[in-house]
Amino acid sequence: MKVVILAGGFGTRLSEETELKPKPMVEIGGKPILWHIMKIYSYYGFNDFIILTGYKSHVIKDYFINYYTRYSDITVDMVENSVEIHKTRQEPWKVTMLYTGEKAMTGSRIKKAQSHIGNERFLLTYGDGVADVNIPETIKSHIESKKVMTMTAVQMAGRFGALVIKENGMITSFMEKPKGEESWINGGFFVCEPELFNYIGDEDDIIFEKKPLESLAKDNELNAYKHYGFWQPMDTLRDKRELTDMWLNGRAPWAIWNKEN
Repeated sequence: MKVVILAGGFGTRLSEETELKPKPMVEIGGKPILWHIMKIYSYYGFNDFIILTGYKSHVIKDYFINYYTRYSDITVDMVENSVEIHKTRQEPWKVTMLYTGEKAMTGSRIKKAQSHIGNERFLLTYGDGVADVNIPETIKSHIESKKVMTMTAVQMAGRFGALVIKENGMITSFMEKPKGEESWINGGFFVCEPELFNYIGDEDDIIFEKKPLESLAKDNELNAYKHYGFWQPMDTLRDKRELTDMWLNGRAPWAIWNKEN
């Protein structure tokens, strides 16, 4: 089953990082968040990726073209004009990179992958969010639902603390906004039938989260898989710092491939 990853956006709220690279290439602990997402899928045996590029697509292409030497031990003999590879560190990945245009919206990017997916079920997610989601369980939920698409629904605690303030101005209580049953949001990590493409037109301005998803919901073809574990997007520099801190301190919940080591 192919894994499609949206990786063409500008990432304007990470402008300090994305001026020179696309958002999915912003690093967590020295590795692009795109790599972390791919490792999640690879852990469960899904290694055939289609990366939908746009803004600064060459950065993503260069990364994977040079991946073999980037993470290998090599000797470069500049006299003999030769390269000797001593030890390789590689992934069992097949990576197709599709340039879908700098200005195309999410739905339009997905539509442009149709010819590479064909008439097969596929996985889909965003290139800027990580989770410890159980991918096989999302597929199981999807198959049982018999719907066109399954969305992983997640809960995200509020970013601002809730205060209890007395009349004299004293704060008597502070707590982070808790997760609640009413706070389910779109967490990506979709499972899709090829019929999804019938809900997306050929224009470049189709926002996936608007008409396509709204139409799927209206037609009762959108299933939810509730994920109660860790999920976090990387929308801001604060997010990047938090994710990097988790990774560097060995407490990254999404790094399920490390749990057995």
